Amino acid sequence: MTDSVRFHFDPLCPWCYQTSRWVQRLVELDEITVDWAVFSLEIVNAGSAESAQKGHARSESSLRTVIAVRDAEGPDAVGRFYAALGAAVHQRGEAVDDHATIVAALTEANLPAELLDKALADDSTWITVQQEHQALVEGTRSFGVPTIVLDGGNGPAIFGPVISNPPTDADAVELWRHVAWLTRYANFSELKRERTIQPDLPSFRS
Repeated sequence: MTDSVRFHFDPLCPWCYQTSRWVQRLVELDEITVDWAVFSLEIVNAGSAESAQKGHARSESSLRTVIAVRDAEGPDAVGRFYAALGAAVHQRGEAVDDHATIVAALTEANLPAELLDKALADDSTWITVQQEHQALVEGTRSFGVPTIVLDGGNGPAIFGPVISNPPTDADAVELWRHVAWLTRYANFSELKRERTIQPDLPSFRS
């Protein structure tokens, strides 16, 4: 049986991007279907000195464009856009807030380039980002990305899994089945260890 999930992301985060590549592969393997949704590191870390140092306020334009893409083209288009934008930011070292980068990602995803201008001209796109972020936090007590919500966004949620690099197909499926089981097991709360392997991404090494 194919699982339906909602994947909340901020394109700024390299760890989230690596997990999204795993999720995209699970879609290709017919293990899951995905509804892509936003989370704002800027909002959750507002006022934090560490957040200011890390530049968490850099992805507003990208997040607003996600909303415009979803409204105009649907959730599958968001997945294509995020994949293209993530590759630009984390594999090629481009800036997440650079409008040329966002337009190029739209074009690569076969989406209208004018969706960026449309998103920024419409204040409701930022309102939607805030509302979607807040609904996730209030509904699941989520605090970061990636956050995966089962049952099409109506089931239990979990932060992670935080993975360093996309696994093999066999490991990808095995990992998903363990993650899904743990997420549904209400008696499970937390499992954590040090990040021993760094993502093989230019954005992480820079």
